Amino acid sequence: MTDLAVRRRRAFTPGQWVGRALVAVLLITFAAFFILPIIWLLLAPTKTNSELLLDGPFSVGTLEQLAVNWNELFAFGSGVFATWLGNSAFYSFTALAITLLVSVPAGYALALIEFKGRRLLLMTTLIVMLIPNTALVLPIFLELSAARLIGSPLAVILPFSFFPFGVYLTYIYFSTAVSRDLLNAARIDGAGELRVFTQVAMPLATPVIALVGFFSFVANWNNYFLPFLVVGGDKIPVQVGLANLLSNVPAFNPTTASSIVIQLPTLALATLLSVAPILLIFLFAQRFLVEGMTAGGTKE
Repeated sequence: MTDLAVRRRRAFTPGQWVGRALVAVLLITFAAFFILPIIWLLLAPTKTNSELLLDGPFSVGTLEQLAVNWNELFAFGSGVFATWLGNSAFYSFTALAITLLVSVPAGYALALIEFKGRRLLLMTTLIVMLIPNTALVLPIFLELSAARLIGSPLAVILPFSFFPFGVYLTYIYFSTAVSRDLLNAARIDGAGELRVFTQVAMPLATPVIALVGFFSFVANWNNYFLPFLVVGGDKIPVQVGLANLLSNVPAFNPTTASSIVIQLPTLALATLLSVAPILLIFLFAQRFLVEGMTAGGTKE
C-alpha cells in the first residue's frame, strides 16, 4: 500500500469524526452505567453503615470492617446464610446433573436418529423454550401440589432439571458440528448406538456440554420465584434468603420488628457472595464456553 493510500485511509471527514465521537460517548456511557454499580458493590462491604451513607460512593473502607460485616452476616439467624448457600448449591448441582443426563442424549437423538414423532417433539421443545418461566409457575405449582411435593427439595430440583434450551443447543451442535461419517464408521466397526454416543459423540460434544451446564447452573442458582412458592423455612435457596435479609434492613423496611437488624454493607456482602459461585465457574470454564458458543457455526 502506498503512502498516499495510507494518508487517505487516515483522513476522516468531519462527519466520520462526529460519528466516531458519538460511538465513543455511547460506549463510555454504557460502560459507566454497568461498571460503576459493580465498583460500588465491591467497596460497600468494607464500610460501616454511616460511612456508606455519608462518605463518597467510591471511598474505600477497611479490611477490619469487612470482617465485622462478614461476622454479622453469618451470625444472622444462627448462621442461616450458610444454610441458604448450601441449599442453592444442592439444588443447582442436582438439577444440573439431571439436565445433562436428559438434554445431551435428547439433543443427540433429535439430531442424528430418525424416529416417529421426531419433528413434533422438536417443535414442542422449541415452543416450550420460548414460553417465559413465570408463565409456567402456576401449572408447575399445581402439578407439584397434586404430587404432594410442595415443601420438598424435589419441588425446586425437578421443574428446571428438564431444560428445553439445553436440548436445542445440543441438537444444533450434533446437527452441524459432529461428522456423521465418523459416527457411521463406528457403527460399521460394530459399535452399538449407546457405545457410539458415549465413546464417539460425547467426547466431541465437550464444549456444548459445558455451555449447557453453565446456562443450566446459572438459571437454577438465580431461580427465585418458584422456590419462593414451593419451599420455606431452612430449605430456601440464597436468592430467596436475600429477600429475607432485605426485609431486615431498616433503610428498606422502616417497620421491621426483627431482633437482628441487617445493615446495608452486610446486605451488599451477601449479594456478592450470592453471585460469587457463578463468577468462579465462569472464570474456570470460559474456554469451554467460548468453544461451545462458536461450535456449530459451519455445516459439515
